[in-house]
Amino acid sequence: MRKTTTTSINNAEQYKQKLLTWSQQFDEVIWLDSNDYDDRFASYDAVMAVDAFTIFQTDYYDAFDQLKEYQSATKDWIFGYLSYDLKNDVEDLSSNNFDGLHFPELFFFQPKKLFFLKGNTLETHYLNFVSDELEQDLKAIDLVDFSRLSISNTTDLDEPISEEHRVKIKLRIHKDEYFAKVNEMLAHIHRGDIYEANFCQEFYAEDTVINPLETYNKLNNISKPPFATFLRVYDKYLLSASPERYIKKEGLKITSQPIKGTAKRSADKVKDDKLKTALSIDIKERSENVMIVDLVRNDLSKTATKGSVVVDELCKVYTFDQVHQMISTVHSQVTQSTHPVDIIKTTFPMGSMTGAPKISAMKIIEALEETKRGLYSGAVGYFSPENDFDFNVVIRSILFNETKKYVSYSVGGAITAKSDPLKEYEECLIKAKAMREVLEN
Repeated sequence: MRKTTTTSINNAEQYKQKLLTWSQQFDEVIWLDSNDYDDRFASYDAVMAVDAFTIFQTDYYDAFDQLKEYQSATKDWIFGYLSYDLKNDVEDLSSNNFDGLHFPELFFFQPKKLFFLKGNTLETHYLNFVSDELEQDLKAIDLVDFSRLSISNTTDLDEPISEEHRVKIKLRIHKDEYFAKVNEMLAHIHRGDIYEANFCQEFYAEDTVINPLETYNKLNNISKPPFATFLRVYDKYLLSASPERYIKKEGLKITSQPIKGTAKRSADKVKDDKLKTALSIDIKERSENVMIVDLVRNDLSKTATKGSVVVDELCKVYTFDQVHQMISTVHSQVTQSTHPVDIIKTTFPMGSMTGAPKISAMKIIEALEETKRGLYSGAVGYFSPENDFDFNVVIRSILFNETKKYVSYSVGGAITAKSDPLKEYEECLIKAKAMREVLEN
């Protein structure tokens, strides 16, 4: 039984930092922040779940059916993630590439303590409520020294750092090898094996120690994305500046918002507007997006009521601090009897991170990529007691295994018949820019 309370706060942005800093005492933390982005589908400005009462984690085998049992039995808020490699549960596929991070393939927990922020209102949901516990926690959060946070919260990435502590980024796939692999993928496209595939590459650092909270704050402050995430599972961390929603269920309505199409920003407004306009009319980028929209429509139709799958927005360009992105919005309706986990299982992995046809694309991706994706291009989010859910896409993210001292971030792009390997490589560098700056400075 959860005890729910509502409290007013004075400074929401400051309170977010206090709340997130206070959370670092727990082994299980999920923080989701919209950064006040104008998202008409958002339920909250920020959500934090900490301190597991129950935990469910597994490898890919029978993962979705086990998650279905856990979610049905819990009948409560559960927060967690789905790794990309759960594809092996959905289809007859495998993941044999190098893995330096070793995240569990699926992890969910039922939090003892939940915090929801909307404007200047804080709503708390405490499980097995103990008298005075909430009051003590709120007092401890309020006493967090915000003056100390400003050091970790700095966006001055030009401050010099000693060579001893500098993160040394390596490439898993070097430029010439990247060109060769893209050309191999283009050969598959020209043969008709696939129409499009999302090809990713890893950047990594070994024997490295970072401050996860400080790194997250820096990444979030230079990106301000609508699906920012700080996740801690014991010694493993996800620090994400994701701009993409994978899928949301609210009542009987399902919303998916795939991203395909990226353009850099300019500090000059006239140039920036031209970059945005150029993206909106780019034939290659639009064709990438439309192909994935078709895939998403097909995936949603597996659980949708007849005739309910509709495209609300097609190839609309949204602007973020680092990039312009082309996003489409697809809706469907489901029946009351449709299990929420079945909706995710029939759409996973998300089309924007796979390709079309989906299974063929995933097989080719596995053959050409050098790294197991793991949590990258998976999803983080939650299920509510009412069987609603909301999940992002894990992109623009830094992953860290503290025990193994291994840091990783991956980027990718859609390869189609019109792809130029050099331009695809340059797009990857644009997407990687924020992560690299945060880690190397």
